Amino acid sequence: MKPFMNADFLLPDDCSQRLYHDYAAQMPIIDYHCHLPPADVAGNSCFRDLAHAWLGGDHYKWRAMRSNGVMEEDITGHPADYRTFLAWARTVPKLVGNPLYHWTHLELQRYFGIDLPLSEKTAPMIWEACNARLVTPEFGARSLLEKMKVKAIGTTDDPADSLEYHMAYGQARQPGQPVMVPSYRPDKALAVDDPVTWKAYLARLGAAADVSIGSYKELVAALQKRHDVFHALGCRASDHALVSPFAVFVSDQALGELFDKFIKGTVPSTEEAEAFKTALLLEIGRMNARRGWAMQLHMACVRNLNSPMFRKLGPDTGFDAVADRPIAEKLGLFLNALQVDNLLPKTILYSLNPNDLEVLGTVMGCFQDGSIPGKIQCGSAWWFNDHIEGMRRQMVSLANLGLLSRFVGMLTDSRSFLSFPRHEYFRRILCALVGGWMEAGEIPADFDTFGKMVQDISFNNAKDYFAIPGADD
Repeated sequence: MKPFMNADFLLPDDCSQRLYHDYAAQMPIIDYHCHLPPADVAGNSCFRDLAHAWLGGDHYKWRAMRSNGVMEEDITGHPADYRTFLAWARTVPKLVGNPLYHWTHLELQRYFGIDLPLSEKTAPMIWEACNARLVTPEFGARSLLEKMKVKAIGTTDDPADSLEYHMAYGQARQPGQPVMVPSYRPDKALAVDDPVTWKAYLARLGAAADVSIGSYKELVAALQKRHDVFHALGCRASDHALVSPFAVFVSDQALGELFDKFIKGTVPSTEEAEAFKTALLLEIGRMNARRGWAMQLHMACVRNLNSPMFRKLGPDTGFDAVADRPIAEKLGLFLNALQVDNLLPKTILYSLNPNDLEVLGTVMGCFQDGSIPGKIQCGSAWWFNDHIEGMRRQMVSLANLGLLSRFVGMLTDSRSFLSFPRHEYFRRILCALVGGWMEAGEIPADFDTFGKMVQDISFNNAKDYFAIPGADD
């Protein structure tokens, strides 16, 4: 029987262990998609206690606590405190088989040096030990990134955001400190289904771009101006949340007419909304291609299913689920519209529905053009899929239908500064997969070749693919 989460955790054989310890473990991190608050990075913010650092905005943990019978008032009913932490400590032993069980203990080990499993019994000691360290300077937000060898992060930012903290940190950052760049997420510019909210957003966007937005062309121009500002701050990727792809194509005249309808408050039909979203997303794809950015399409999430809780807590609080709409045909038509213009950017395709992996693998193969290794990517196992089976399934599918060796690897998609051991989790699963192929004689025991491959997937491919300025300092 192996000890719990020892040095060879998730590494079942000699080849897997060698690949991880000699090759993958030493690599730094580029976390190209996360939701960390830029203000905390810029200010190297400190946390008042472990509950604040660990539980204040983590809807993964909130969902688990609800499933364990914890009442909402002990989850989101007040700022996270010892009572919230104790509810989490009672929940963790019930999480066996859930990746949160592993992540929780990896985080305790890597950040705090605590090997004890978390439970109601161990909670007081762990609370005191972690809090004693959190008040020290080396546990500020940016210092935690440095502790995990994070070279760069891509936050998630609206084109209407001021980006003031990115500007401040870019000016103050010293060589060797983590790079922080924005990622361009214009979802609200496409959200014409609610014309009143959309119109109010256009006022914010216009103010940020210092333009008046009174037409479709002026909307595109405002988005381009903000695209320019994001690029100057190191942004090299856009990000888009879609339930399913868009592919309704109309004329420029029709787009102008649709804009005029929506700005007057007319609720669009499904086809009108999709036509407008298709056109605007194509415009952003073209901007990305001209700048050399990547476009990330996050698909197959249906959001805010619990309407009473959405009204109470708002979005991103643990009430989203996997969508199961067809994606192949419209995704292909959308990518082809960019390809026809010779303006298909680097593109990463994610689906929250694991049944879509083969769809993504075959669609992306239609648009590789030899210009960039792995130009079209099947994105990392995401959200409800970032567990052992989900990560393995995504990598096996990619290997079957594309080039695993060109994969840009893991991202946290997290709001927590304590989430970066997820990269280690991914690397151990990667090494177990490749090492298992070695042990079975399916690939040669060539550690120079395959050790380099796991290093590329862990860091080098993302560094080269995104080319974030300063990430290889």
